[in-house]
Amino acid sequence: MRKQGSILALAIVAALTGCAVGPDYVRPDMAVPASFAGAQGGAADATTGSEAATDVVLAPTVDPGFWRDLGDPVLAQLIDAALESNHDLRIALANYDRANALLRGTRLDRYPTVTAGASAASTRASADEAPGVAREERDTDRYNADIRAGWELDVFGRVRRSVEAQRAERDAAAGDLGAMQVAIVGEVARGYMELRGLQERLRVAQANATNQRETLELVEARVNAGRGTEFDTSRARAQLETTLASVPALESSVSATMHRLAVLTGQTPEALISRLASAAPLPALPAPIDAGTPGELLRRRPDVIAAEHRLHAATARVGIATADLFPQFTLAGLIGTQAIDTSALFERDADVRFAALGVDWSFLDVGHVRARIAAADAGAAAALAGYEQTVLLALEDTENALVRLAKARIEDRHLESAALDSATAARLARLRFEAGAVDLLDVLDAERTQLAAQDAFADARTRSATAAVALYRALAGGYGT
Repeated sequence: MRKQGSILALAIVAALTGCAVGPDYVRPDMAVPASFAGAQGGAADATTGSEAATDVVLAPTVDPGFWRDLGDPVLAQLIDAALESNHDLRIALANYDRANALLRGTRLDRYPTVTAGASAASTRASADEAPGVAREERDTDRYNADIRAGWELDVFGRVRRSVEAQRAERDAAAGDLGAMQVAIVGEVARGYMELRGLQERLRVAQANATNQRETLELVEARVNAGRGTEFDTSRARAQLETTLASVPALESSVSATMHRLAVLTGQTPEALISRLASAAPLPALPAPIDAGTPGELLRRRPDVIAAEHRLHAATARVGIATADLFPQFTLAGLIGTQAIDTSALFERDADVRFAALGVDWSFLDVGHVRARIAAADAGAAAALAGYEQTVLLALEDTENALVRLAKARIEDRHLESAALDSATAARLARLRFEAGAVDLLDVLDAERTQLAAQDAFADARTRSATAAVALYRALAGGYGT
């Protein structure tokens, strides 16, 4: 018993004082700008180190309240429904739950594994094995019950590195979940903006068709009164038919967008048609958008967070592979009872016990171990490159979104003026045509210009709104938060 106690004490001391081999994770330094060029209007000086560092963020980054503040309850309800029922989000959440369960299992490897068992056996030796022994005396019964324990002594940190790697994988899965939430909310918002923009373009086309139909009726009346020709009627009818031809394509796009929004919210494609078929204006997005600094963005963007945690996990796996260069110690033990009759199973002299300290060392297979270490090193190098690429893409995404939104708003203002002026010109052209001051060609040209300008303005407003949504996505679910 004293020897067994010495073995156990030695094992515990070794497990508690052991070191973790392999590299410790250190956040990589990357030079990032101090501010966004698209927000400043020019280039910015670079900064390094902590500005690019990310914090562990496990909570979702989406703020549905931002969309509720826009005053469009339909959009807010669609986003809430998507966050609750979108299937891509359900997959990401299940992946996070899976990673969390694997982490719990890996953490248990730090403690002894205890199992219990019992058995009952009856054997009969052959006459050759027991010559001269009566048949009934060759029968033997055996009963036993025991509790077994096994424990890998983490002297060189293989288990600790495994827990570290799995924890980082769990945190990466949380980042993936946050990134998916931002993406889905952005997709719903973009689809909703496009739907309202398409409905406005459809309204413009239908309103212009109504005006052109009135022009055609006016021309036909003049022809019937002997003040026009069939040539004028044909030109007016051709312009009306061209405008009417644009309506089915717009109606098709409206339907497809409603189908897409339904699927994004976890419903069948036709589920939202009755709810969204009535046209509504585009939500008025807030004019000032504070992009913050690139360093703040990188600490907030869940895709960057996920990439860093995957780099951490890859670094820890180098330590797992390196631990195979050193001996692996295991402690095994058993206490139980054994007897040839159940009535004697728990008597004093029926007890059995076993304790052993095992050593497993792969030094004779060092070639395979070195190959696994090299593979882990390559995996860490790939994860580092992936992290750096994710950072650069995040900065590019944000810079592009800032520029596109700024330019879209400028275009929006110009096209709004063009639409107003073209409507005035078309109204005056018809009045002058009725007074005989201009010919039909001037009216048709003014109406064609009006349709093009109003359609372009509606499209520009939609693109301005979707550019704001793209910036929302680039800024990881919020403006300067």
